[in-house]
Amino acid sequence: MTRDAKKSPTPLRAIRAKCLDCCADSPGEVRRCSLADCPLHPFRFGRSPKKRSLSAEQRQAAAERLKRNLRLEREQAVEDGFSR
Repeated sequence: MTRDAKKSPTPLRAIRAKCLDCCADSPGEVRRCSLADCPLHPFRFGRSPKKRSLSAEQRQAAAERLKRNLRLEREQAVEDGFSR
């Protein structure tokens, strides 16, 4: 049994396990798989191919939002008498 199969089954883990089974449990063979007509081919790495990528501007905006929210949480904790 592969390491991924020991974890709780999710659809992507099940696909990854199937791809490893199909390729004799060889991650290298899964990487080099040439069966592009297989419906599982885009998911063979255990990740969704539809996951969007963030542009540099979007990453910067997300980082700024995170910093602002963390600062607000700290300020609220200080007001409530808690310290970090």
